[in-house]
Amino acid sequence: MTMTVTLPESPGLLAPALTSTPARPARRRGVRPGLVVAGAYLALVLLAAAWPELIAPGDPLAADPLRVLAPPDATHWFGTDHLGRDVWTRVVHGARHSLAIGAAATGIAVTAGVLVGLLAGLAHRLADEALSRSLDALSAFPMLLLALLFIAIVGPGTASLTIAIGIALLPHLARVVRAQTLLVRRAGYVEQAVAFGLSRPRLVLRHVLPNVVGPIPVLAVIGLGDAILAASGLSFLGMGPQPPSPEWGAMLSEGRNYLRVAWWGTILPGVAVTLTVISLTVLGRRLQRRFDGRED
Repeated sequence: MTMTVTLPESPGLLAPALTSTPARPARRRGVRPGLVVAGAYLALVLLAAAWPELIAPGDPLAADPLRVLAPPDATHWFGTDHLGRDVWTRVVHGARHSLAIGAAATGIAVTAGVLVGLLAGLAHRLADEALSRSLDALSAFPMLLLALLFIAIVGPGTASLTIAIGIALLPHLARVVRAQTLLVRRAGYVEQAVAFGLSRPRLVLRHVLPNVVGPIPVLAVIGLGDAILAASGLSFLGMGPQPPSPEWGAMLSEGRNYLRVAWWGTILPGVAVTLTVISLTVLGRRLQRRFDGRED
């Protein structure tokens, strides 16, 4: 006698198993709304920095004594400041100043950080120890304090502010490059290249440098946000571009005396700084996940 066992059909149980597997990669491939918003805002800031006249065609330095501390309206979207200057126009034109300082400072930090990190990673033990201890000593200072110390020595101004922020960003970048260089230095292909007599410059350019710059774009994007925030803070203290320059930090400094009667002169430039830094951080974290191979 034979027994036949018939399994009941249960499409309700089988369907989730068949459809849930491809759904997870689809979610991972989906675009995050926060990233889209951050990218759109950064595109607007870049447009304002490159062609501010397209967004705010007015003169950021033009004053109207009859419209002093006027609240936001259809004519002046962000109101006017204590001299009757249009705050919207100044915020838009200020993007160029703030981004220029931040980008220049980040460029200084990246260039110097890569050079110092390569030197420390490829140098002999004593030189590596000396450079590493120097970087550790600089890292012990908060970024703003380190920048303030430099400005106190050379004096305030846009150039000194930019260099100071670049120096303040340098230690972290250099330490990351040094760590990457030490890993690459111990790789088998590098040891073989040294054994075959490859010169030190060619070794660095062909084998070491291309393999240590991977995290640099991530650090540069996040560092740009830190640089813009530091530049605004130091300009607020009078260490950067001076009035009537439409720089975001300088606008915060000018508007703080009228915060009770004209909040828009301080709050709105502060919002521009905050959104820019947050957007750069979101973009940097996304790049970091891609670099680490975590596509969530």
